[in-house]
Amino acid sequence: MSDILGEGKLFVFEGLSDSGKTTLSRAFANLLNSNGTRCEHFSFPGCQPRTLGQHVYEIHHDPFGQGIESIDPTSLQLLHVAAHIDSVESSILPLLASGTSVVLDRYWWSTWVYGLVGKANQRSLRAMIELESIHWRGKCPTVAFLLLRNLPAERSLERDLLGKEYIRLADREKSKYPVRLIDNNATIEKALAKIISNVEFGSSPTKHGKPPDATNNANISDQVAPTPFKVDGPLGFSRLAPAKTSVVYDTYWRFAAERQAIFFSRIDGTPAPWTDDPVLRSYKFTNAYRASDRVSQYLIQHVIYQGDQSHDEVCFRILLFKVFNRIETWELLTSELGTVSFAEYSFDRYEAVLSRAMEKGNRIYSAAYIMPSGGPLSTAGRKHRMHLGLIEQMMRDELPTRIADASSMGRAFELLRSYPTVGDFLAYQYVTDLNYSTLTDFTEMEFVVPGPGAFSGLQKCFTDLGGLTESEIIKFVCDRQQSEFERLGLEFQTLWGRDLQLIDCQNLFCEVDKYARVKHPEFTGAGSRTRIKQKYHANPDAISYWYPPKWGLNEKISSEVSYVSIVRGSER
Repeated sequence: MSDILGEGKLFVFEGLSDSGKTTLSRAFANLLNSNGTRCEHFSFPGCQPRTLGQHVYEIHHDPFGQGIESIDPTSLQLLHVAAHIDSVESSILPLLASGTSVVLDRYWWSTWVYGLVGKANQRSLRAMIELESIHWRGKCPTVAFLLLRNLPAERSLERDLLGKEYIRLADREKSKYPVRLIDNNATIEKALAKIISNVEFGSSPTKHGKPPDATNNANISDQVAPTPFKVDGPLGFSRLAPAKTSVVYDTYWRFAAERQAIFFSRIDGTPAPWTDDPVLRSYKFTNAYRASDRVSQYLIQHVIYQGDQSHDEVCFRILLFKVFNRIETWELLTSELGTVSFAEYSFDRYEAVLSRAMEKGNRIYSAAYIMPSGGPLSTAGRKHRMHLGLIEQMMRDELPTRIADASSMGRAFELLRSYPTVGDFLAYQYVTDLNYSTLTDFTEMEFVVPGPGAFSGLQKCFTDLGGLTESEIIKFVCDRQQSEFERLGLEFQTLWGRDLQLIDCQNLFCEVDKYARVKHPEFTGAGSRTRIKQKYHANPDAISYWYPPKWGLNEKISSEVSYVSIVRGSER
């Protein structure tokens, strides 16, 4: 491939947020490197540590955290251009000159499109792009990819306007260098195959693009048909490229399908056993969908959507429940104190109820995962005192309002992550639970952070991540779920039309890590565990399935399956 690509090529990936730019651009860069082409991946404005781009990124996504009350939209785009020029001069052009290809996540296109829709001054925008073009010194993209992806859950007037401006700009720029529109509504594998088959390797234009004219409305469909390049031998897209899988990877999908089949078998009233799989019959495993687990169902129905729906009260109830993550502890508090409310909260009253329960030998924390105690330097004493104090601090900091105002799930995660004893795993669990409420409305396909169990499961499923991060691999896997079920001949019944989300795929890696201890004992993950501790035990308690109303599932669940006998021991 290196002989075909030549040296110093610039590949640009553009599009709306959540269009898949980062995942696909990194996968493309890794594929080039794996085939012998020297390549570096960059993003605009850039998040590399100790760079101007990192500071601009932080100012853009968290101005309040940087001590800035507001930013004029024109000034914001000027900051982006300054970061672009810094990266171009210090890193990108030297790499290109040395013969190293560069894959760039965002280009000056984003400055124009987001600035235009954000009401920045158009004359200033044109001047900014002209300034940036000076520093590119005539270097144009070998090819620019505009990724198109439908996100019906996030449709808005602003997104529609941004999408239309991207199409207009792509149509104007196609006469200056190759521009290719890539449909990213299927799997990453398919989109990556389209990208490779559409790369055109002619001589690059010598002039950089001029500032665009906002009145040009030409149709992008008129573009010249691309010339695909040829590569000797198969590219290897029948499975994952460039990541390499083990036999446990196929088990991941079989486990997901069988686990979901068990869920619906019980809903249909099929008598036990619901599976012929001896491992699933013997041991405790969570649902394929996190929101279907017993604790999540209780949280959604009895904690989140019962009571005052103000931001403060909803956030307080969720955090209080999740700190202990135990239904019996919540019911203890409500039986002793009545309505759980931040407006009537008293540290002494809550602490006394929990202390009495512990003195009687009752557990107040779930065994699902270990809650940190704060270590030997903690001054709170018992762990539950520290956690009550932590929630108090969050409420004093107006965390509910800051979470509600967060621009992304990742930003909300960072707000939670900033508190003592709240690491990556807990912050991701908390932001997921908060997102079940009306406090936020992020898509669960936006952001993922693997926990320790998922890390171990990933190590068993993949012998080589191909240069991708664990989070990127989870996104990769989630995007290709339909094709993987089809490849293995599996019938997977979705959650009333809702596909597996990133949080579900993350959880499934954790569950497969456990499952593989019995099914594939020859594979070792991140830990040293060789057996599954928790056995399956039946419980006749009934549960009604009800999901966050914004998902639109509850009207699809027929009345005859509203109450189903499920097993608490498996949290199914």
